[in-house]
Amino acid sequence: MDSEGGVLLHPHALARATERGATIDEIGATIATGEKLEAKHGRLLFRKEFQSGETWRGVSRRGKILEVIAVNEAGAYIVITVIVKWF
Repeated sequence: MDSEGGVLLHPHALARATERGATIDEIGATIATGEKLEAKHGRLLFRKEFQSGETWRGVSRRGKILEVIAVNEAGAYIVITVIVKWF
């Protein structure tokens, strides 16, 4: 697992983030400053909108919403998966 200041990325989460267009910095920002909600099975969902003007898969996008699913164990967030919603 990769560590980012109290945030651990499970290999599955890192693979999903890469294939869906999220960066490690965006994941950290989502956990640090995003909306925090309770999710199923005792997990947490962090949500944050990014305005980017990026091109994703050949299409120019205004931004994206990251949804980071994590659990809190021993004072660190373990990120299980990352969902990216482009707009």
